[in-house]
Amino acid sequence: MERFYKDPRTPLRMREGPLGAYVDVFAQQLNDEGYAKGSARYALQLVADLGRWLSRRGIIAPQITPEHLGSYLEYRSRHRRCRSGDAAILRRLLSLLRDQGVVAQVPPIEIAPAQRLEQEFQLYLQQERRLAPATVFHYLLFVRRFLAQHFGDEEVRLDGLRAADVVGFVQREAARIHHPKRAKLMTTALRSLLQYARYRGLISIDLRDCVPTVASWSMASIPRTLSSDEVQRLLAHCDRHTAVDCRNWAILLLLARLGLRAGEVVSLALEDLDWEAGELHIRGADADSDRLPIPHDVGVALTDYLQQARPVCSCRQVFVRTRAPYRGFASSVAICCIVRRALDRAGLNPALKGAHLLRHSLATQMLRQGASLAEIGQLLRHRSQQTTMIYAKVNLDSLRPLALPWPGGER
Repeated sequence: MERFYKDPRTPLRMREGPLGAYVDVFAQQLNDEGYAKGSARYALQLVADLGRWLSRRGIIAPQITPEHLGSYLEYRSRHRRCRSGDAAILRRLLSLLRDQGVVAQVPPIEIAPAQRLEQEFQLYLQQERRLAPATVFHYLLFVRRFLAQHFGDEEVRLDGLRAADVVGFVQREAARIHHPKRAKLMTTALRSLLQYARYRGLISIDLRDCVPTVASWSMASIPRTLSSDEVQRLLAHCDRHTAVDCRNWAILLLLARLGLRAGEVVSLALEDLDWEAGELHIRGADADSDRLPIPHDVGVALTDYLQQARPVCSCRQVFVRTRAPYRGFASSVAICCIVRRALDRAGLNPALKGAHLLRHSLATQMLRQGASLAEIGQLLRHRSQQTTMIYAKVNLDSLRPLALPWPGGER
């Protein structure tokens, strides 16, 4: 704790009171997670103030409850100006006390039957089906809605389901979603749940065939892309002077040069960078991984970020937050926000503004430069050739001679 204070008497005062024995551990945690001195001092002072408040009320550390912390925050708000992060600091302290065995762990809350089934289904998807985390996440969204609509908090009796229940849910959800591909994902998730129920013996008849098919024609749409000039314009408007900009520049180059998915950027680990071979390892849902060569400009951007801008922390993800606590991105939403802000800076307003826009743009640019669909599929790591075939529709110059004459004459 002495690294945060010049006056040696201050740490001594901090160690007084019912929380004094745990202040040093708390200070070490703040230091390990990269908190600046000012932020760490404020957090430690807040803990010291809480300790004095507890002492006046005769409350010792093992007796602390979340209700005590809430009461203290109310007291603090009446007597001094509070900060928005005060509650988070005290929750971190309470978590530390629980980990140290000072405060009893929260007893497990009895979960609803539907939630218990959802958790069991999640383990089935992860361990037996070995689906990607993003796929499991989206499956559970629809399964949760299905179970909530039919059972609520009551006992889940899947053997009482009828075909009309399944069809009715699909019709309601399809009307709510208004997106063919997402509706198709919903029906796939529902079929997977019914397959699991049959596998577990929770239903005696196979209801998977009762799930209606959502009309979703393949090759019905054209990928939304940026032109080559627009991609260069997007990258040209990127600033690289701050740590945040340096990180975002490396992310945008990974998307634009290698066509990585947002989730792949989030999960990219330091061990996935093979500098000797000049390759990037992209790990899939199974144990296999794809290897991609690291282009020169991408390598330079990654090196600049890792050496000059990435905070020193124990997190193994390549891209982490630039403010404490230093952790990797929680989801691909952060990557999509980075792309959206870059588009705004460049004055571009495409219909699609997510990270996949740059993946589509890379494939389209490769096709127009003479690359084959097989080469595009190899770079984008498509498991099916049918997935890559959609990019044939964007090469309008090649398709124009194949068009039949318009019956009504020239148009």
